Amino acid sequence: MSRIIIFTGKGGVGKTSVISAHALRAARSGMNTLLVSADMAHNLGDVFETETGGELAAAEDRLTLLELDPSKIMSEHYPDLNLSIAQMLGGSVSRAAESIDSRFMIPGFEDLFMLLGIRDLYNSGKYDLILVDCAPSGETLSLLKLPELLEWYMEKFFPVGKFMTRVLSPVTDALYKVKLPDSTAMDQVSEMHQNLAALQDLLKDPQVTSVRLVTLPEKMVVEETKRTYMYLNLYGYYVDRVFINRVIPPQPGSRFMQEWRQIQQQYIEELESVFAHIPITQIPWFPEEIRGIRAVELLSRELPENPVLFARPKDPDGSGTLLNGAETYEVTEEGYVLRLRMPGAESVSVELHGQDLDIRAGNMLRKIPLPSVLHGAEIMKTEVKDEMLSVFFLPEKARLSRPEKT
Repeated sequence: MSRIIIFTGKGGVGKTSVISAHALRAARSGMNTLLVSADMAHNLGDVFETETGGELAAAEDRLTLLELDPSKIMSEHYPDLNLSIAQMLGGSVSRAAESIDSRFMIPGFEDLFMLLGIRDLYNSGKYDLILVDCAPSGETLSLLKLPELLEWYMEKFFPVGKFMTRVLSPVTDALYKVKLPDSTAMDQVSEMHQNLAALQDLLKDPQVTSVRLVTLPEKMVVEETKRTYMYLNLYGYYVDRVFINRVIPPQPGSRFMQEWRQIQQQYIEELESVFAHIPITQIPWFPEEIRGIRAVELLSRELPENPVLFARPKDPDGSGTLLNGAETYEVTEEGYVLRLRMPGAESVSVELHGQDLDIRAGNMLRKIPLPSVLHGAEIMKTEVKDEMLSVFFLPEKARLSRPEKT
């Protein structure tokens, strides 16, 4: 079974250099490796000093580069989606379709097609390892939460929308000169809905997909890394390693550099405390820019040995349960409890909205559809303890049979 490893971190921390070192190491160890850029500001070609042009490009034997173009993925696999949107704009379909020029009508929607492109590459079975160089952490979180968010909307509205399209299409066409999406476009939406479910299963299976964080021993970067880790856990993604880049090596003859090293050491200790259950790798500060195969090779020597670097995740405490990942449900004496790892969470709000549980941490909101057994339940209490959010539910049946207070 092949594997996907996603790299992210604050802008400027050197994640492209670190992931490139992974890719070169993997390829030279015999793995058929694909290094994918999901950052619209592509720079894989710059690191490996080769032309990519949005197509598969060989950087070395067994190492292929690809800078994803979401508009190309959409036009090849979902050609009628933009056309159907253009039709709903009214007027000339050809002029509307021409004006959008195969771009996206919904801001951020292109991110979905990058993820679907990665899924297709995984399903092709051509690669032993797919390494994904993502945009800075804020954009990466928007990217990774998109499949679940869109599937939530489609679960709620697509069945109704499909019915309304079939019923209202003749009326809107005749009276308002607005053409609703045809059956071909709706079939593509339905296909995309199924793909979203499969995509989530792929991305949230820790035996297939894991996330690696690249950070620096600096205050602002450390704080963002901690928040990113919490948000990744909120959405059920598995983080299996942290890289602290640009660590200043000992400089006995330089007081200035020694003082900077001491400052860095404070933040390294903080990171080691936060990520106590996750392997951490320190990478020294290289005096030259990481550019070209030779430079990438030098950086790759700072990575752990292959059996460690490319090992599939195991639970570090021997409990049989990975320490981060999707939410779980347990039966209690009074009802049920939902548990979700939330490392570093200081303020978490939890509310019921119909059949969904809304969990908000910082500026992130996740909507979790509850299983049918919890429909109509009420929240008895919530607590965050030992990096774990626990939400205790009283089922509707137990609630209705509970004696009223006098």
